[in-house]
Amino acid sequence: MAKKIALLQGNEACAYGALYAGCRFFAGYPITPSTEVAEVMARELPKLGGKFIQMEDEIGAMAAVIGASLTGMKTLTATSGPGFSLKQENIGYACITEVPCVIINVMRGGPSTGMPTGPSQSDVMQAKWGTHGDHPAICLVPASVQELFTETVRAFNLSEKYRTPVTVMPDEIVGHMRERIEFPEPGDLPVVNRAVPSVGPEEYLPYDTRFGDIPPLAAFGSGYRFHLTGLNKTADGFPTNKAEVVQREGERQLRKIEDNIDDIVLYEEYLLDDAEIAIVAFGSTARSARYAVNEARKAGIKAGLFRIITYWPFPDKQLAPLAARVKAIIVPEMNLGMTIHEVKRCAAGNSKVTGIFRVDGEPINPGQILDEIREAGK
Repeated sequence: MAKKIALLQGNEACAYGALYAGCRFFAGYPITPSTEVAEVMARELPKLGGKFIQMEDEIGAMAAVIGASLTGMKTLTATSGPGFSLKQENIGYACITEVPCVIINVMRGGPSTGMPTGPSQSDVMQAKWGTHGDHPAICLVPASVQELFTETVRAFNLSEKYRTPVTVMPDEIVGHMRERIEFPEPGDLPVVNRAVPSVGPEEYLPYDTRFGDIPPLAAFGSGYRFHLTGLNKTADGFPTNKAEVVQREGERQLRKIEDNIDDIVLYEEYLLDDAEIAIVAFGSTARSARYAVNEARKAGIKAGLFRIITYWPFPDKQLAPLAARVKAIIVPEMNLGMTIHEVKRCAAGNSKVTGIFRVDGEPINPGQILDEIREAGK
């Protein structure tokens, strides 16, 4: 049977990926350059018995997504930098209450209103550190229209599996470019649903670690009554100030991600087996980097590309040994230096790390990267 093929914009592919994963609720507030995600969901969700709601602001949108998820639905919101900033308090609430949901942040220039129609990759630190306190963070950074579809599906799977918010952060170029996409048939991609209680309502506790670090989650309205709070809590969901409980719970929430790094972290290696110079890049910048690597190879320079797909947790396990076997690493990114600090941390002084930074609303082009490769190869 022939696959369905279409020419789609990245944001459109993201919405269809969410639907494929089983998303049936969207709440959002229109904001450039993510609005097309909302447009597709507004059109398609009612056909599937789902719900679309335009909220009064980004804070309300995030609150609605959390509430709908607690009724058992897979939920999505989409925004860009200023809206992502407004969502942070409620993202923190979703983290501490361990509510699955997916947040799309199509990155544009900033801070504040910045450059609404220009690309950026400057929100990646916000994805981990934007809301206060210690909490797990999963962030995915796709580089193509097809990958924006599949990584959105994976975002829902990770969110449901680990009971946590997951952020998908394409830059504006990936969100707005149009490419050929092949739609997977049902069953071609795995679709994960959250674990539900195996005990009756009278025995159920929303944070019961008898079942492991990821407690099953009952749905509101299904006969299970339980308490949720933004305060530190005990297994029954009610607040506590007991130091040992707060410590244990904080460590558990981080552990449920850190113990599953190999399941979460995804990356691509290109021509790295014999590389002397490595490019570490993500999103649309990785596309320029791949072209530059090919041109460098033609010139006899042994260059290769490490493409980050899962940004958080950061791919430490892969980058540390890479730094030990290459003489130089180049980090091009559409910001003034964020990823480079993580790469330097992983490199631990074993190789020279330099960056290419751009925030003028224009993409980093292959020529810029090739020039830096030539310089590193001298």
